Amino acid sequence: MAKRLVVDPITRIEGHLRIEVELDNTNTIRDAWSSITLWRGIETILQGRDPRDAGLITQRFCGVCTYVHYEASIMACEDAFGIKPPPNARLIRNLTQGIWYLGDHIMHFYHLHGLDWVDIVSALSANPKAAADLAKSVHPDPWNCSETHYKAVQDRLTRFVKSGRLGPFANAYWGNPSFKLPPEANLVIASHYLDALQVSKVAAQAQAIFGGKNPHPQHLVVGGVSCVLDALNPSRLGEFLFRAKEVNDFVERAYIPDVILAARYYKGEGLAGIGGGAKNYLCFGGFPLDDGMNSFLFPRGIVKNRDLAKLLPVDETKITEEALHAWYQDDKPQHPYEGTTIPKYTGYDKEGHLKGDEKYSWCKAPRYDGEPHEVGPLARMIVGYAAGDKKIKPLVEGTLKATGLPATALFSTLGRTAARAIETKLVGDQLEPWFNELVGNIKKGDVRTWTRCSVPKEGQGRSMTEPPRGSLSHWIRIRDYKIANYQAVVPSTWNCSPRDMNNKRGPYEESLIGTKLAKADQPLEILRTIHSFDPCMACAVHIIEPNGEIRKFRVS
Repeated sequence: MAKRLVVDPITRIEGHLRIEVELDNTNTIRDAWSSITLWRGIETILQGRDPRDAGLITQRFCGVCTYVHYEASIMACEDAFGIKPPPNARLIRNLTQGIWYLGDHIMHFYHLHGLDWVDIVSALSANPKAAADLAKSVHPDPWNCSETHYKAVQDRLTRFVKSGRLGPFANAYWGNPSFKLPPEANLVIASHYLDALQVSKVAAQAQAIFGGKNPHPQHLVVGGVSCVLDALNPSRLGEFLFRAKEVNDFVERAYIPDVILAARYYKGEGLAGIGGGAKNYLCFGGFPLDDGMNSFLFPRGIVKNRDLAKLLPVDETKITEEALHAWYQDDKPQHPYEGTTIPKYTGYDKEGHLKGDEKYSWCKAPRYDGEPHEVGPLARMIVGYAAGDKKIKPLVEGTLKATGLPATALFSTLGRTAARAIETKLVGDQLEPWFNELVGNIKKGDVRTWTRCSVPKEGQGRSMTEPPRGSLSHWIRIRDYKIANYQAVVPSTWNCSPRDMNNKRGPYEESLIGTKLAKADQPLEILRTIHSFDPCMACAVHIIEPNGEIRKFRVS
C-alpha cells in the first residue's frame, strides 16, 4: 500500500519548497509532487514604469540571484531598444558573471549540497595522515592539505559535537546508510567546507570591484556599464584579477578534486542513473564571445531523449508557460510575451496534502514544444558535449575518465553535481583571457563602455541567458514609452514545474521517481537529488496582483 511522505520545508535552498512523494512497501518513490508554497510580488510593480528602471527592480526577485536578473533585464531592454553595448561592456559583464559563477557554485557544493554527500560525524573518526594521503591521490597539491591541518579541523568539529551546539551541522541524518564516503574523505571535504566560507567572500569582493557592492550590484545600464573609472584604473583591475586567481585556485585544488573523490564512492548511483529526471535538456547560450551574440562559451541548443549525437536549435516561439496545476487562473499555455499571472489559490486537501490532480503549486509549468526540459549545469554540459564543443567535451571526457564512469552516468544526481564542477573550471579558465582582452582594448585606446540610447515609444524585447542555475529569459513589452507587460521565465521555474496539461511531471518530480530511501523517516536521498538542482524558489515565484489577498504562512 502506498504511503505519503511530506518533506516541508526543503532546507538549504533559497525560498520555500515542499516535496511530497508516494512510497511503496519497499520505500521506493512511485510518484512525486513539488510545490512552491510562498508567493510575493515584483513584476506587476514594473507596469507603467520607465523600462530603464527594470534592472534594479528585477534583481530584487531574489537575494542570491541578484546580478543575473539585473543583467537579463538590461539585455531585454537593449533588445527592445535595438542597441548593442560596446565590446568592453560585454567583457566586463562576462567577468562579473564569471566570478559570480565561481562563488555561487563553490557555495552550493560545500554549504548547500555537500552535507547530502558528506557525513560530518564520520569525519571525527578519520585518521588525519590517511586523509592527507587520500587528498594527494586526487590532486598533486591539494588545497590546505596536511596532517596537522586535518587534525585541527577534526578537533574543531569534535568541540562542536561535544558542546551540543552543532550550528549548520545540526538536525542532519548522520549515520544514514546512504552516506558512502569513508571517514578520511569526509574529513577532507569538511575541511574545505570551512575554507570555502572565506573563498566565497573573496569572490564577492571581486564582483564588487566592478559592481560597486554585493549583493545587488549597480554597474549595469541599458547600453553598457557605468563602472568606467574602475575599468580604467590599473589598480582596481589588478585587485579583480588577484581575487579571481585566488578563487580559481580553490576550484582547481579543492572543488574539482573533492567532486572526483566523492564520485569514486558514489559511482554506483551514477551508473544506476539515480536522480536522472527529465530526458530533455535546454541551454539558451551563455557568456557571449562576440559582440553579435553569435558565439557563446556555453553553446545554445537542445538535447532530446538523452540523444548526445543530435543537437537541436532553439526556437523561442516554442516556449510557453501554463498553470493547469498552478495556483493561477489562466490554465492554457501562453508565450511569455502574452503571459498573465492571476492568482487562484485552492489550497490543500482535507488531510493537508497537495491536491496532485488539481492545482498544487505557486510555480507555473514552462514547456518547450510542449515538453518539460531540465536547465542548469547538467543541461549546459550535455548540450556542449552534444555540440562537440572544443572546450566542454574534453573537460567532460576527462572527468568521466578520472571517475571511471561512462557518459550515461551524466544523467543522474551525481552527474548533475559533477557537471556544476566541470563548468566552474570552464568559466574559471576564461576569466584571465577575458580580462586580458579588456586590458588590450584599453591599451589600444578603446575605452568605450556605453552606447547612447533612448526609450522607444513602442517595442518588445527579450533576453535569453545562462546564469548559474540555468536558462533564464526576461520578456518586455513597451507602450507609450512605458512597460506594458513584463515576464521572467527563470531556471527554477523550468526545473520545479508541476505537471502540465498532458500530465507530464516537471524535472524535480521526475528525478525522484524510482529512488529508494534507506530510511523513510530520513529522506536523505530526496534532499540529495533536489539540492543537486540548486533550487531558488524566490526567483521562480515573484508575481502577484498588487491588490491581492494577503495570505498567512508558517514555516516550522
